[in-house]
Amino acid sequence: MEGNVLRKIRDGGFSFPLFAGEYRELSLLKEIPQNPDYHAEGDVYRHTELVCGELTKMPDWQWLGQEEQELLFLAAAFHDIGKISCTKQEDGKWVSPKHTIRGEKDFRRMAYREGARYGLSFGQRETVAKLIRYHGLPVWFWTKKRPDYNLLEAAECVPLWMLFLLSLADVQGRVSALEDGLFGQVEMFADYAKELGVWERPYAFPGAYAKFRYFQKESMWQGTDLYDGLEFDVIIMSGLPLSGKDTWIGKNGGNLPVVSLDDIRAEMGIPPTKGSGRVVQEALERAKVFLRKKEPFIWNATNIMQETRRKLVRLFDGYGARVHLVYLEAPYGELLARNRKRERHIPEPVLEDMIRKLEIPAPWEAYEVKWLTTP
Repeated sequence: MEGNVLRKIRDGGFSFPLFAGEYRELSLLKEIPQNPDYHAEGDVYRHTELVCGELTKMPDWQWLGQEEQELLFLAAAFHDIGKISCTKQEDGKWVSPKHTIRGEKDFRRMAYREGARYGLSFGQRETVAKLIRYHGLPVWFWTKKRPDYNLLEAAECVPLWMLFLLSLADVQGRVSALEDGLFGQVEMFADYAKELGVWERPYAFPGAYAKFRYFQKESMWQGTDLYDGLEFDVIIMSGLPLSGKDTWIGKNGGNLPVVSLDDIRAEMGIPPTKGSGRVVQEALERAKVFLRKKEPFIWNATNIMQETRRKLVRLFDGYGARVHLVYLEAPYGELLARNRKRERHIPEPVLEDMIRKLEIPAPWEAYEVKWLTTP
């Protein structure tokens, strides 16, 4: 079914029951239990319905733009989608550990795989995904080791005023003896975000190097201005297989040498689903030749997991490289079509598993991050 999820939200008068009737994946929220200490109102579906209702009753709601209203409502409707797979009992109580992280991935996967039915741009999809990912931060930010760091990190990905409204609706859309305390914590989040200067936009770092170094260090003040002593450039490619990385390198890589995991795999005669350790080890040895000579190069691999990218960035940065991260994305249908035509095609279950695990690069992961998508 072709359609645009944002239009359906507006045409349905911002009614969660009507919307859930169109997007039946939300019906899976029914009968997912919650801890009554925090959610005496009932299951996750009932809580989500209340959250969406509270959001549209807020005084600030009428002043929002059309797209802002639609994206916030969409995030509210899916904010606890991760609880479907995370909810379990521990010590006799229902808990949903890391449901925000799972929810981000679950929403992204649904919106990506069913692009025609959701009809979201890359930016719209990622705004909603990050609202889901961070919606618990306003309640718990004060318990973090470095709350300023956590707020600045979130502000790089999503407007914090939107996150505040979603979290406020999340607190109000429940029945709990703890509601007043949670409400105060969300209000404190707003005050602190304004104090840090990240209420409406990301923090204005002195420069790209200062921003990169802040998110790499444990105890650096965000206003510190640093001399950029990096000596050469390295590009790290990121994206699902067949998303267009080789094509981009051919058009934009100039004459830079390329360390390609696919090429090494082919040289060694190793199939796509085996021998990854040997391939990576050989690639690292080749990369270190360039790193020792301070010579620019391109690292070409999928790099769909944040931890993988983090290790590469730290390694290259340790040699004095200015690391640029380039993420490419092709539509789901195009990805499958390219794979079927490929001689060394990837088994579709393997490709689907990669989509499930996909973590989009965040703006703070490297010296520079680019996202290039095909409509």
